[in-house]
Amino acid sequence: MKIIGVGVDIIDNKRVKKLIKNKNFILRIFSKKEITQSQKFKDKTNYFSKRFAAKESLSKAIGTGFRKGLNFNDISIVNDKYGKPHYELNNKIKKLIYSKFKVKKIKISLSLADEKKYSIAFSVIHK
Repeated sequence: MKIIGVGVDIIDNKRVKKLIKNKNFILRIFSKKEITQSQKFKDKTNYFSKRFAAKESLSKAIGTGFRKGLNFNDISIVNDKYGKPHYELNNKIKKLIYSKFKVKKIKISLSLADEKKYSIAFSVIHK
């Protein structure tokens, strides 16, 4: 597989802790699936911080940032039955990625980590 995009983002968890007190922020940034899944987690700050960083890192891997119609809640980060995180993309963002990189099929790898103060995400787009 050939790497066609790489992105990384780190965020101060205190910043997200303040932001998630605002319901409008949560609804604007996170998908319904992420919001529902958050109910399973005691530490909402780290949960939302990692997902925020993942969305930022993917926008960097694509190379557009949040422009050209790309919105935070177009990207959903979910965990498989073993806890491994992965992206779920809506059709709009899939079309954006395919048109940007001129490919028919891609794979996106995601790694998330957190400490007390920070959360980080690393994304790699492969063709």
